[in-house]
Amino acid sequence: MADARTNAGDPLGDPSRHRPLAELEAGLRALPEAPRDEGHVRLIVRRLPDGTRETPEEAALSREEGVPGDAWSRRPPRDPEAQLAVMSREVAVLLANGQPLTLSGDNLIVDLDLSAENLPAGTRLRVGAALVEVSPMPHDGCRKFAGRFGLDALHFVQAKPTRHRNLRGIYWRVVEPGVVRVGDAIRVVSRS
Repeated sequence: MADARTNAGDPLGDPSRHRPLAELEAGLRALPEAPRDEGHVRLIVRRLPDGTRETPEEAALSREEGVPGDAWSRRPPRDPEAQLAVMSREVAVLLANGQPLTLSGDNLIVDLDLSAENLPAGTRLRVGAALVEVSPMPHDGCRKFAGRFGLDALHFVQAKPTRHRNLRGIYWRVVEPGVVRVGDAIRVVSRS
């Protein structure tokens, strides 16, 4: 199956789609509970040199490249603790508010509880044929994130009362390479 290429749009996102903080907080309360032990891969994203995002149906994750061809492998230093950026699909949809989910810049959009309680650093997961480990590095929003989703979105993902939920997402590193496909199961193998 061919890869879909999408332009992430204006790198600043669409300000008319930025949700106010109160709306984000209400949306979070309305989200369904995410699965804790077994979830699914919903989107794979490869960030290309020209700024477009490619959404392949599968990727062969590797220790050397993470998602082959992604921006991570082109930007020194290639910190293995930030190899794969992962975000919850439900939270991504809430923040994007109709914008492409690829805009977040994450490699994997998943249905899984990414909270620190559920997936503490060192947790290992089987994702398709690959084995990954949760990194201790926090995945915080940045200036680009605020530009794409609004300053309220940045405050929302960094708020102390909900920071443990990892609303911005988490990082994984590849322990054992393997092919991952959209729709593949994600299973917790061991928790730290």
